Amino acid sequence: MRKRFELQHEIGIRAIEDIEIPIKSRDELPPVLMALQHIFINTELSEQVFCIIEQRIAPKKMGKPGLSLWEIFVLGVVRLTLDANYDRLEHIANYDSLVRELLGITRYGVAEEKQYSLTSLKENIPYIDEELLSEINTVIVKAGHSLLKKKMGPKPKR
Repeated sequence: MRKRFELQHEIGIRAIEDIEIPIKSRDELPPVLMALQHIFINTELSEQVFCIIEQRIAPKKMGKPGLSLWEIFVLGVVRLTLDANYDRLEHIANYDSLVRELLGITRYGVAEEKQYSLTSLKENIPYIDEELLSEINTVIVKAGHSLLKKKMGPKPKR
């Protein structure tokens, strides 16, 4: 069974909740990375999302076991957001510092940092498709609605 994510962080790796994602960027990727960060931080939401992913990925013997579910999820979402081919995804996974931080990889103080091969991406990422993201989206929208209800409080009686 695949790990959800690496629990033991290496020295020099910034915690995902501490990553600063640019708010004022007009690019389509930063808002998506912020959403992924929120999913990771919110334990109840991440539990629901990982259960959905595990139902899809765990029963099948797929790909190399080297990628965690978090890495597969993040890279799959990035691929679909940018409508990227696997060559572009390989470049993003290996050289985009913000995406790598969200994956739990950093350039600071690590002698041999993790590199993603094109083959590994092609074998693991296709399972994050629009159908799966639609299921996850339903969970996220419900969570958003409950947050909105908590902020607004009970409706006043007329």
